[in-house]
Amino acid sequence: MPSLTRRLAFGLIAAATVALPALPASAQTKLKWAHVYEASEPYHKWALWAGEELKKRTNGKYTIEVFPASSLGKESDINEGLSLGTVDIIYTGQLFAGRAHGPVAIGGAPYMFRDFGHWNAFRKSDLFKELGQGYEKKTGHRVVSLTYYGERHVTANKDITKPEDMKGVKIRVPDAPLYTMFPRAVGANPTPIAFAEVYLALSQGVVDAQENPLVTIQAKKFHEVQKNIVLTGHITDALLTIVSGGTMKRLSADEQKALTEILQEAADKCTDDIVKMEKELVDWFKGQGKNVVAVDRTPFREAVVKMHMGPDATWDKTVYDRLQAIKATTN
Repeated sequence: MPSLTRRLAFGLIAAATVALPALPASAQTKLKWAHVYEASEPYHKWALWAGEELKKRTNGKYTIEVFPASSLGKESDINEGLSLGTVDIIYTGQLFAGRAHGPVAIGGAPYMFRDFGHWNAFRKSDLFKELGQGYEKKTGHRVVSLTYYGERHVTANKDITKPEDMKGVKIRVPDAPLYTMFPRAVGANPTPIAFAEVYLALSQGVVDAQENPLVTIQAKKFHEVQKNIVLTGHITDALLTIVSGGTMKRLSADEQKALTEILQEAADKCTDDIVKMEKELVDWFKGQGKNVVAVDRTPFREAVVKMHMGPDATWDKTVYDRLQAIKATTN
């Protein structure tokens, strides 16, 4: 190599070395947690808490960066992101996870639970653990906790007091097949629309109605474009917290244990918040001039329950019977 060329080469190497900052021996690793909910909602608040808690318990080695409001994509995108490596942790509905492992969707089916106590017992049950293990076997990703999302209710500008009133109503549902079970059972027209687009769809009349828990209705301001909040309580809904299998493999056994415990604590704390908010929001919506309708849920339930073991079921009768046999708990 000619002398001038050698000097130029060494000079470039030296310049590149100076340009690269020295990395600390134990650089902090940020895990990405994605979800589709607003930053004002409890789910986001407790995800942020989990990030700070993980930082404390790993002496600063790990923390969590949380991406709310579909900023890393809609729900189907972030589920795919677990395998693509673009996200490490997600909140997701059970029906979305059910696309990969059908039985795990059972907890998100309409009128599957008798009440909150029944749901609360389910999330602490061996059945729920087994469903999570089945999902992990299929996908490699780990279900670590279940957070109460709230009872889903219908909002509409049309007056609704009985199932027949929903006939022909064009109602937005999440883009997962089982969410169409309730609308179809009562003769409505289910219309899947991405979560981030629902407010616009309601305001422009693309759909006549939507269904979500009270906390979400408030956070997404759906009440601004809907007259009635109909307390159908047709799904006792919950969010799975799922950690990417690739992320879990990078963690030591102690780090895995710490992350799992933190995410379970966050689920418990968030669940408590949602329960409290649900109790307060009925009066809040009334104060906003909304017509909050406490319907008789029995005929709505009867229309749906006959479909539980029909062609839409992604679980077998053994799983269904085990869930129904779970006794409610108050704590």
